[in-house]
Amino acid sequence: MEIVPVPAFSDNYLWLVHDQSSGETAVVDPGDAAPVLAEAKQRGWTIDQVWNTHWHPDHTGGNLAIKQATGARISGPASENIPGRDIPLREGDDIRLGNHVGQVIEVPGHTLGHLALVFDKDRVAFVGDTLFAMGCGRLFEGTPAQMYRSLQRLINLPDDTRLYCAHEYTLANGRFAAHAEPGNAAIAARLSAVVAARQAGKITVPTTVAQERETNPFVRATDEHEFARLRKDKDSFRS
Repeated sequence: MEIVPVPAFSDNYLWLVHDQSSGETAVVDPGDAAPVLAEAKQRGWTIDQVWNTHWHPDHTGGNLAIKQATGARISGPASENIPGRDIPLREGDDIRLGNHVGQVIEVPGHTLGHLALVFDKDRVAFVGDTLFAMGCGRLFEGTPAQMYRSLQRLINLPDDTRLYCAHEYTLANGRFAAHAEPGNAAIAARLSAVVAARQAGKITVPTTVAQERETNPFVRATDEHEFARLRKDKDSFRS
């Protein structure tokens, strides 16, 4: 499984996922069709599938143009309005790319129908806007209790699972994490590395479950009440 980041808008990542044995290609959360179609063409790939984690336009805005250009089949949350959806996804469903088989898990909070796509054997999870490197998504539709449970589901995946989120928010998240846990040396070290990476024009994702357990205050929260306090603080935090 080859996974390629395609930057879009100001801070989105659209993920191209390619199975080398079958030649099949999927794109995760294509808010814009043009950059992923161009990247796929440059690599000699044809997009066969679109995987949406939730309905927000910066994740689904390119669905119909990709479908028109390639005939790709679109999969997304069954409970949300997903443009062009062919396959409604629910908890426990499988999603396949060549010989790679992932499982759908429901992780509400950012939106009520938000999904994550977990490929256990590949140690890969596409987590949309639920979990970010050193942070988490805003609660636009769900409750703190829902988001806390969703984050716990993701953080209980194996340590070496790579988490592919959809935005380059790590620097801002790291600054809040240092504010939330000023005595955490792992956070301080990671923030320093993130500053250097961004200054060099490098991306800071994917992250791993192990990294998030050490440096993400939202998954380190002991209960939903602590999580809710942290999320409220982050919403008003100015770095």
